[in-house]
Amino acid sequence: MPESDSDEFEAVRRDPDPLRRGRRATELLTLYQQRSTELARLRKAAIEEAHREREMTYTEIANALGITKGRITQIRGSAPSAERGFFGVGPVAVGVPWRWQTTDRERPLIAAEDAKSGDLMGKLLADLGFTVSTFQVGPETEALPEGDVVLICGPISSPIASTYLADDPRLAFVAPDNRWYIEETGGVRHGSPSDDDQPTKSDIAYLARHRIGSRTVVHIAGIHTMGSLGAVHYLTNHLGDLYAKTKDQEFSCVIRCDYDLANVEVTDSTLLAGPFIW
Repeated sequence: MPESDSDEFEAVRRDPDPLRRGRRATELLTLYQQRSTELARLRKAAIEEAHREREMTYTEIANALGITKGRITQIRGSAPSAERGFFGVGPVAVGVPWRWQTTDRERPLIAAEDAKSGDLMGKLLADLGFTVSTFQVGPETEALPEGDVVLICGPISSPIASTYLADDPRLAFVAPDNRWYIEETGGVRHGSPSDDDQPTKSDIAYLARHRIGSRTVVHIAGIHTMGSLGAVHYLTNHLGDLYAKTKDQEFSCVIRCDYDLANVEVTDSTLLAGPFIW
């Protein structure tokens, strides 16, 4: 193992404090399990690449890797899918915004749509083999947790969303005449159909993938909260296609969705613009 990992491992073994030792051992187990899952994904992808691009038979690949052809079959059938790499290595923290709302008194509340977005994103990540944690994004949040993150938050709700939007050279949020749009660098603007003079039950969302050193930050920001839910719906149903287009590159795009507001449910989602590779 790398020297830093070896040092951490030995530090846990030597720690005289049982609670601290147990806590750190739990953290490292999660980290190593996530890396093991990612290595399984990388091995499967390498096998398929050798078969596709080098035109090697699976028997030839098995011999080259020093394993049996039967093991190759097991790996191809059970290892994580290639698109798992879209979200990084893991663990992944999912953040949704809270806002000050007035009911019987002013209090921080999470919109039902944002809560559902976070829940469905967590399910998607768990299905891909990630260990998932959650956090809340407040109006003063300026930094994200360490490691891989999915941030579901628009620029109105928190400055952290504006920070990541500012790093996007292709898309931006603009609000002329108090109506929000997602604007391409060429000036094309995409507004939510729910804000039209004759509104429909549709919304749009910004979706981007940042690579910051070894970590991945996926950013989702709907014009309205249903737009964010639509972006999660799109990832759930089209992640393979999107990953095939973008691989490990940074990019952003615009997602459109149709929804049933009464049931807080997205009925359809499509790619409206992009993906724009940075």
